[in-house]
Amino acid sequence: MGQKVGIVEVAQLAGAETSDNYLYQVYRVCKEVLDKAGIRREDVGTVVSATSDVFHGGLSCANAYYWDAGAAFLKNGTRQDGESLLAFQYAVMRILSGHYDTALVVGLCKGSENPDTDSITHYMTDPFYQRQIGLNETVAAALQMREYLDRFGITEDQCARVVVKNLGNALRNPYAHVRRKLDVDEVMKSPYVMTPLKEIECAPKSEGLVAVLLANEKKAKQLTKKPVWFKGFGSSMDTFFLGDRDLLKGQITNAAQRAYIMAGIKNPRKEIDLAEITEPYAFQELLWYEGLGFCDPGGGGKFIESGATERNGDMPVNPSGGVLATNPYVSRGLIRLAEVVLQIRGAAGERQVERKVKTGLCHGTHGFAGQFHAVAIVGL
Repeated sequence: MGQKVGIVEVAQLAGAETSDNYLYQVYRVCKEVLDKAGIRREDVGTVVSATSDVFHGGLSCANAYYWDAGAAFLKNGTRQDGESLLAFQYAVMRILSGHYDTALVVGLCKGSENPDTDSITHYMTDPFYQRQIGLNETVAAALQMREYLDRFGITEDQCARVVVKNLGNALRNPYAHVRRKLDVDEVMKSPYVMTPLKEIECAPKSEGLVAVLLANEKKAKQLTKKPVWFKGFGSSMDTFFLGDRDLLKGQITNAAQRAYIMAGIKNPRKEIDLAEITEPYAFQELLWYEGLGFCDPGGGGKFIESGATERNGDMPVNPSGGVLATNPYVSRGLIRLAEVVLQIRGAAGERQVERKVKTGLCHGTHGFAGQFHAVAIVGL
């Protein structure tokens, strides 16, 4: 890959519910990222948005609704519906094509005005066979968690540690929706949503708007003293029917390997300094550790017990608080990218980790039991 694509600036809004108008929120986050870079909306070459229409957005033809507020007036642009890290990758490819020297990527989700996630994901099922039994994302996650505990001997205490770590990290994050200081015993007392999955182990329904400005190498160096460079990307989709899949051998491994090969990473445990992972359910963070190659299959529980993934461990994971702290369904992957960029720049404020971060991993997922995964590698 001869040409380089740099991340120039990032901006995001808090995840807690607000009465702010959606269009005003879109305008605010886009204006902030452009102001940081010192450019006007007329200077943006192309816009790629990540949002949903009816299901996660509550709108018809969403991009027609917010396009002007998002700096896309009279711009060549497109929209990605599902995982916002794909919108990031689309923008990277537009710059690599040579047609644009800058691209604005926006992830938009005003979750507080939408139905709960399970009501929405119920409609992702096949209408003839699966929908009749009430399948939704949390049901699928509970089935996956039970299989994980039974096959590898992972304990509920180990899963609870993810909640303690991430919600504790969120105390330092001004954008986080849920912040709590807990211990494992308090998590274990949380009521079951469906056994073995507890209520506090499920991500909330959050707002979440984020903007990322990209540029080619020449332009990026003009706009910022410290661009963060795109290194690699991979994504992979699993089969549709839940019963056709091994829920513990998902497509995260394929997505990660594609990203690692592009980025030239051979040993992710040693070469990646920090990771921001999308973990809609606490146990999934442990499972994703394994799929990303941070530890062996079945080793996720012992890995978190080692302290390696703590904010000041040797492999910090979700120092922002992760998705358990802030969960805007569509834009959460792009938020992971923004958080990694801030950590690499040393600009994450109170949530900044102590170790030097040169290379970071961003992960996004959606669908039942992690049906789809995307992994991006960025660094200095």
